[in-house]
Amino acid sequence: LVVRALGSRALSSATGVTGRDGGSGATGQGGSSGGSAWVNPLATPKGESLKKYGTDLTALARKGQLDPVLGRDEEIRRTVQVLSRRRKNNPVLIGEPGVGKTAVVEGLAQRIADRDVPDSMRQ
Repeated sequence: LVVRALGSRALSSATGVTGRDGGSGATGQGGSSGGSAWVNPLATPKGESLKKYGTDLTALARKGQLDPVLGRDEEIRRTVQVLSRRRKNNPVLIGEPGVGKTAVVEGLAQRIADRDVPDSMRQ
């Protein structure tokens, strides 16, 4: 593609950023402009991204490493209800920072660890 062929030269001339080998930093081969390094998505083996970038809250709950969740019973119950539906389309918790999304998920993980969820959610 023309964009791919010209992209690295256009980016390096526009930003002045080049790698150690004189190539553009956009190719992932060289230096950086002080920001975080570019991560090649192919560097993680297929199917290993969740293990590398995620946290298994259910495993932490089974080990007793999560704090108890207080005052979120209604939200956790509603989350269990949504996840138990036959027709679920990748449900997502959305909200402003600090409203308790992580607390709801940690409470759900504790309920799964305690087997206090419907059979369809047990593993």
